[in-house]
Amino acid sequence: MYLKSLTLKGFKSFADKTQMVFDPGLTVVVGPNGSGKSNVSDAILWVLGEQSAKMLRGQAMEDVIFSGSSARGAVGVAEVTLVLDNSDHTIPIDFSEIGITRRMYR
Repeated sequence: MYLKSLTLKGFKSFADKTQMVFDPGLTVVVGPNGSGKSNVSDAILWVLGEQSAKMLRGQAMEDVIFSGSSARGAVGVAEVTLVLDNSDHTIPIDFSEIGITRRMYR
């Protein structure tokens, strides 16, 4: 089993829909300071059920929703979808993919 894809929309710095597709094996997320690397790991924690805003580097849970910038306004919903490849049936169900989605509305 491995993380197959992660899709973020309106989550923290990811105002627009952004999909990351992963292959089996090692994946490294790199980029300059402020480019959203930590927000990727926050998105994984959040979609898997994290309830603490502090664990997600925020003051309130609403902080996960894109709050706007000088170039664009705030959005009303944050959505993250995580897809696991279960073709090896690590989780003993009859599905080769497992999708988990979490949404929060302002």
